[in-house]
Amino acid sequence: MTKKQIHFNGFIQNSPSPYSSGLWKHERDTGTNHNGLKYWINIAQTLERGKFDSVFIADVLGAYNVYNNSYDTAVKHAVQLPSHEPTAIISAMAAFTEHIGFTPTISTTYAHPYSLARQLSTLDHLTQGRMGWNVVTSYLESEAVNLGFKQRLSKEERYNRADEFLEVAYKLWEDSWEEGAVVKDKVNDTYAEPNKVHDIHHQGEYFDISGPHLVEPSRQRTPVLFQAGASEKGKAFAAKHAEAVFTKHSSLNELKTYIKDMEKRTIQYGRKKGDILVYPMVLPIIGKTEAEAYEKYEKLKSYVSHEGVATLLSGHTGIDFSSIDPDEYVENIETGAIQVDLDYYAKDPTHKWTFKEALQNHCIGNGAVKFIGTKEHVADQFEKWAIEGGAAGFNITQGYSPGTFEELIDEVVPILQSRGLYRLDYEGETLREHLYGKGNQRIKAMHPAKNNNSHTIKV
Repeated sequence: MTKKQIHFNGFIQNSPSPYSSGLWKHERDTGTNHNGLKYWINIAQTLERGKFDSVFIADVLGAYNVYNNSYDTAVKHAVQLPSHEPTAIISAMAAFTEHIGFTPTISTTYAHPYSLARQLSTLDHLTQGRMGWNVVTSYLESEAVNLGFKQRLSKEERYNRADEFLEVAYKLWEDSWEEGAVVKDKVNDTYAEPNKVHDIHHQGEYFDISGPHLVEPSRQRTPVLFQAGASEKGKAFAAKHAEAVFTKHSSLNELKTYIKDMEKRTIQYGRKKGDILVYPMVLPIIGKTEAEAYEKYEKLKSYVSHEGVATLLSGHTGIDFSSIDPDEYVENIETGAIQVDLDYYAKDPTHKWTFKEALQNHCIGNGAVKFIGTKEHVADQFEKWAIEGGAAGFNITQGYSPGTFEELIDEVVPILQSRGLYRLDYEGETLREHLYGKGNQRIKAMHPAKNNNSHTIKV
């Protein structure tokens, strides 16, 4: 029987040091070169050498200005500011690689499905089927204000819009062009058969779009769909639409509970429990000995810009940490921003977090669970969270870039390979094949993208 295969994405952003505030100062960090193509080509080639599924590119469209009602600390400490556009770098990375996928973050709140479908179809053609999409609804008030809204939309409305957004995108990707529409018939002067290209005739609450889709079908048609919702609305959205979910957990038991819940929700939408793959975020810190690994961790913390961390966590949770007693406990409340970053601390059954502790934990790797120790111990942790916990893979965040990736690839991946838990080489050619196996280029039949009856099932 074939052993379960562990998968990795490289979690990164087009910004100097987006999730470890201040770590751009580390002598091994090259994140300040994020504005050059050589940096991104090296990232992609490094991750491909490690047989990762994809370069997973986070993004925000606004400045972090919740902390002290100002973006000054975001500017000073490079808290995802500057924040460069994520899709522009993909073609360059694709040109210098053959297998690694690309999963940019694009917001359904501020993009438009007609143009977004064209953009991602074009990239899926250029990469020969290596595209994913991290579907987000956006959480910063500054994003909304700068993109034409008076204020941030409610979470309810953001997800309602996202649900219809994807319905439109599915119709464009899956229904507008039939298989075999492109014939390239020189004798009959016909590039594509008009009777096989159709309008989608969508009329909804947010979008009225007739079509047709401007791009002929790519290898995957629909890109691989990632999502990261932790609120009730977010989890329902993921259960309906996501092929993989990006999560954050403080313990193995919390991961198990989440997966069990998502499996139940997925079945309610007419899908199978194995249709959604769970990728928790992990920061690996590896040393020759356990003591050395913890010394590395302490050194990483010495570079932290603590005011930058407070700025980041304030933006993520929508709570201004400058006005809160650091010794108060993090409460279990609903936020209009990123629910997972609040729930991580408010709903931890093993520990009652103060705001001061939350900031200290968030300072390296955005609060990701940390696997710290020798290469064997770190490999053991990945194995445990995958086999016992049920994780399909992991989104790997960094302390310093690209050194965290390089150490994982050089030290831990060979151990996982020797245990039969990690691919020796890519078997398929598309990103969806990386996740689901060779031959699985197209989205599953019971997914709402293919199952037209489920278009009407609301989140």
